[in-house]
Amino acid sequence: MSEFLETYGTLLQFISIPIISGIVGWGTNVLALKMTFYPLEFWGIKPYIGWQGIIPSKAKKMAKISVDLWTTKLIDVKELFAQLDPEQVADEMRPQFDRISQEIMDSVMGEQSPDVWNKIPESVKRMTYARISRDMPDVVSEIMVDLKENIEDVFNIEEMVVNRLTADKQLMVEMFLNCGKEEFKFIERSGFYFGFLFGVVQMAVWYYFPIWWILPLAGLIVGYATNWLALKLIFEPIEEKSVLGMKFQGLFIKRQNEVSEEYAKMLTAEIFTFDRIFAAIINGSTKERFVNLVLKHADRAIDEGVGVSKSVVSLMTGKRNYEKMKNVVLDKVVRELPQSVKPVFNYADEVMDLENVFTTKMQALTPLDFVGFLRPVFQEDELKLIMIGAVLGMAAGFAQLYLVFGG
Repeated sequence: MSEFLETYGTLLQFISIPIISGIVGWGTNVLALKMTFYPLEFWGIKPYIGWQGIIPSKAKKMAKISVDLWTTKLIDVKELFAQLDPEQVADEMRPQFDRISQEIMDSVMGEQSPDVWNKIPESVKRMTYARISRDMPDVVSEIMVDLKENIEDVFNIEEMVVNRLTADKQLMVEMFLNCGKEEFKFIERSGFYFGFLFGVVQMAVWYYFPIWWILPLAGLIVGYATNWLALKLIFEPIEEKSVLGMKFQGLFIKRQNEVSEEYAKMLTAEIFTFDRIFAAIINGSTKERFVNLVLKHADRAIDEGVGVSKSVVSLMTGKRNYEKMKNVVLDKVVRELPQSVKPVFNYADEVMDLENVFTTKMQALTPLDFVGFLRPVFQEDELKLIMIGAVLGMAAGFAQLYLVFGG
């Protein structure tokens, strides 16, 4: 063995250069990608030493970039809500109306004026329940018409998306990883191929100039160049070009149809479900506007709905108490809304058909517009990503110098 090493040791050292260079290229690319997405939270001692994935560290900014792309290229909120039929929405909620009308009236009157409510004849109570229940579909339809006309005032789509993605950074990471999985595999694999090719050049340089700084410098160049080349090949050329009869186009762009389907599935499963949209409306910064919209219609409906019994209730409780009780009813209507509107969710998701909308519109984008859906991940900190590879490559070059060539 020692005789073999004496004879071929130097040759093996030189042969190891492109192999190690390939491994360095692969390793730096893999590590650079990992550092792009992980860790989700800052690890280390703030603000001096440590790291947080590039994407998680800028989750809010990334979310805003994403929602801007969605609302300018893919969806129109007003157009989406225009597809909801107010009468169908009311029909979906119909099973809830009898329960709601009785529960609200019994609860309010029982709490505010139990003696009075007990004295009111059952026939009048039933008439009140029936009248409110009967009028509820019309009230819901009117609310929906008003909501559709003013949806941009009561629904802040950017706030919903930013809150969702900043609260769940893993979701944002998974969106990019799932949609760009083939491209990320290419970045990893290409690191070895490009690194090996650079290593052949490095081997020749080292043969003629065996200076100590050559290997660290070559490692830095390999780490930098493999990341830079991989990113270029993923996103460029944007338009298909033909060279010597062979067609070239950015790898990500060539998968536009496939990526569009994956992206649309994640958006509609994790973000744009109607229950989340409704939750954003009733819990977000525009909540007061929505509540006022509902109260405007409910207030009038209560007066009209009580109908003939209004005079009886007012007479027995007094006008002031009637107004007080009406305000309690309105408050209960608002609090009951999240539960009573649940039957509408499936209908709304089906009618809006957002997965199909997202898929179709993404597939119809120009290559330049389509690149914008993944490119911001790298564009935001592309230089940082490449420099990570360069630094890691240089460190590997020093390791190669001391471990293989003995310093």
